[in-house]
Amino acid sequence: MIYRLEKKFGKYAIKNLMMYITAAYILGWLISMMSPQFYYDWLMLDVEKVFLKGQVWRLFTFVIQPISATNGGMDIVFMLISLYLYFFIGQMLERMWGSFRFNVFYFSGILFNILAVVIIYFGSYFVLGHGYSFPIGLEYINLSMFLAFSVEFAEVSLLLFFLVPVKVKYIGIVYAIIHVIDIVNVLATDEALGIYKAIALVVAILNFLLFFFGTRKYRAGRMKHLKRRFEYVSDVQKGEREARVVGTGQGGKTVITRHRCVVCGRTELDDPELEFRFCSKCEGNYEYCMDHLYTHVHVVREQKNDAQDDKQE
Repeated sequence: MIYRLEKKFGKYAIKNLMMYITAAYILGWLISMMSPQFYYDWLMLDVEKVFLKGQVWRLFTFVIQPISATNGGMDIVFMLISLYLYFFIGQMLERMWGSFRFNVFYFSGILFNILAVVIIYFGSYFVLGHGYSFPIGLEYINLSMFLAFSVEFAEVSLLLFFLVPVKVKYIGIVYAIIHVIDIVNVLATDEALGIYKAIALVVAILNFLLFFFGTRKYRAGRMKHLKRRFEYVSDVQKGEREARVVGTGQGGKTVITRHRCVVCGRTELDDPELEFRFCSKCEGNYEYCMDHLYTHVHVVREQKNDAQDDKQE
């Protein structure tokens, strides 16, 4: 389905989405510096004010999450590092999936955040007799984005504390565990708040769960494609290295050639305008000049070897 949607609406995708999200972060920081309460009075996702007072802009402005960086320079440094990290993660995911798919992932995360706030509001209304709009910003969207990054780039290493290389998949696991421990600790001191945070966490990262379980076949197929592409590039590079033979150039100097036709043995030294290509139908690293590219006999493995290879696969 995502493929059909991309073909139809892909042209409307927002390119470099994380650039705008980062700008929203910076705007939230500026707001928190000038008026810490302004966000909660006018921008936060308050279900009652949205539906009863018509303040529908809150459905969008809640992502301008206030960032507290007023306790010293270290807070500002930490904020800048966080901004860079999530900007980097978002850019990498957009390059991997394409702008449209990343847009779908991120905006679905926003929709699930809204759903979490609505569930918490009506749940508290029926249980306690009054609704409570749990303040939720981009925290859980960033969590789902980091988890997606840890799946897509599991073997990539990041420098922890700028010194220790740690694979992303392990950081993702620890990151998720930290959120769970935080909820458990809050449950021990404030049960209601802990329940709110647990609901927000589960609902807000549904986009990651849908991504993880809904794209297993797609990711497996893509990994096979990337593996075949890597093997092809490696074979071509290996063939180029093997084709470098010693010959005599102008002035009697010994040079190393980059290309050699398997059939006639000619190299670029014989004719500077001669073109060479690898044959995609030959099973191996065989390079031919243009005179023999379409006339040579293709090199194919024996049927017995093919059967053995298929059996092993």
